[in-house]
Amino acid sequence: MTPKTDWTGRRIEVEVGAVAHGGHCVARHDNRVLFVRHALPGEVVVAEVIEDKGGSFCRADAVEVLRPSADRVDPPCPVAVPGGCGGCDFQHATPAAQRSLKASVVQEQLKRLAGLEWDVEVEALAESPLGWRTRVRLAVDRDGRAGLRGQRSHRVIPIDDCPITVPGALPKVLEQQWTPGAEVQVTHDGDGSVHVTELQRDAEPRLAMGTGTAVEHAAGRDWRVDANGFWQVHPAAADTLVSVVTEFADTVAGATVWDLYGGVGLFGAALAERVGPTGSVTVVETSTEAVESGRRALADLPQVKFVRGKVERVLGSSEMDGQWPDAVVLDPPRKGAGRAVVEAVCDKSPRRVVHVACDPAALARDVADFAANGYRLAALRAFDAFPMTHHIECVALFTD
Repeated sequence: MTPKTDWTGRRIEVEVGAVAHGGHCVARHDNRVLFVRHALPGEVVVAEVIEDKGGSFCRADAVEVLRPSADRVDPPCPVAVPGGCGGCDFQHATPAAQRSLKASVVQEQLKRLAGLEWDVEVEALAESPLGWRTRVRLAVDRDGRAGLRGQRSHRVIPIDDCPITVPGALPKVLEQQWTPGAEVQVTHDGDGSVHVTELQRDAEPRLAMGTGTAVEHAAGRDWRVDANGFWQVHPAAADTLVSVVTEFADTVAGATVWDLYGGVGLFGAALAERVGPTGSVTVVETSTEAVESGRRALADLPQVKFVRGKVERVLGSSEMDGQWPDAVVLDPPRKGAGRAVVEAVCDKSPRRVVHVACDPAALARDVADFAANGYRLAALRAFDAFPMTHHIECVALFTD
């Protein structure tokens, strides 16, 4: 039996190739692939293997740069380095280069998984790639100190602050002692209030700062939402996405619209304004807290109906019988909508489907499923809603 290859700890000089989905670039050595973080395409680096399970690939960090890219810069954060925090993937690249890398990833995923050639431009949401993160989940080490996790690790990296987080949100939290092994959710809301909750397994959340109810402002409304629940992390993201979603949906007065995975009804509110009192918007959401928040926030819009439950179940239930939506909006979790949901939506023959996606691979799989059901990708916009990281937000329009 051939012994399993294990290069863990080995340092290898490689020339770095294209960026890949996940915040790393591809290099090759001895007929194996190395996924290298802290590198840029075209660079020559010394890569140290940090994870090797013996297959066709392993994971590595660029620990020395022998031939740097013209796009390389010094990371603004001292722990955005090999062996440091796993949160930021591209602090060593200029903001323009980061957006270019993300565009390449979306294009590659569309080509590989959907067989589609598509030019992608990633649009910036703000001039600075720093100070945007309004929600942070910290981990607590065995000494009770809060920090951020290392890449693909449970190891807690101590920090004094985080440069991509809204200034002032973290220092007081990081000075405190917390329960070892817990997590600490920090939310800086639209009014500038900071809400901090300690989360422990098999224990009730403990509110340590603020009220636990975040006030957010988007779509011309004030929202009161669970500080630990979902809301767009970048301050400019919510209104930007609302604008694009409503433009792509292109609804008119009296139309019927579905807002699937609708949360508190952010998109539903804007769509309801478009369809007016003679139209209808059905928001489907699995979170009880989000549905309750949405019903309170949109009580002045009787054309909006909330249905609580998993989208897969609700679409096959009597609650949606008799509805033939003119437009459908989907904002699924990172794994995407999936074939069953795509087929259920397409069976209703909507004129337009708007898909909000935070994962390029999941989006590409959904694009392929829509194509198999007769819906083509008609438009795509991509936004750098998570600067310094490999994450990206896309809005896709499908028409039949």
